[in-house]
Amino acid sequence: MPDAKTPQDQAETTRHTRFGKLPERIRLEDTVQAVPATAPDPSRDSYNHDEWLTRNAL
Repeated sequence: MPDAKTPQDQAETTRHTRFGKLPERIRLEDTVQAVPATAPDPSRDSYNHDEWLTRNAL
């Protein structure tokens, strides 16, 4: 009798072919992406003498 495989054996062989090996490791550096939340605004951080005087003196 030739090598007759049962449906369970065929399913096991298919599963082993597909899932029999672990995937390659992924480095942590490849899983993280650093993106600024907002674009830097140079006018926000600049010092304005008149604005300071208006906010604090009036």
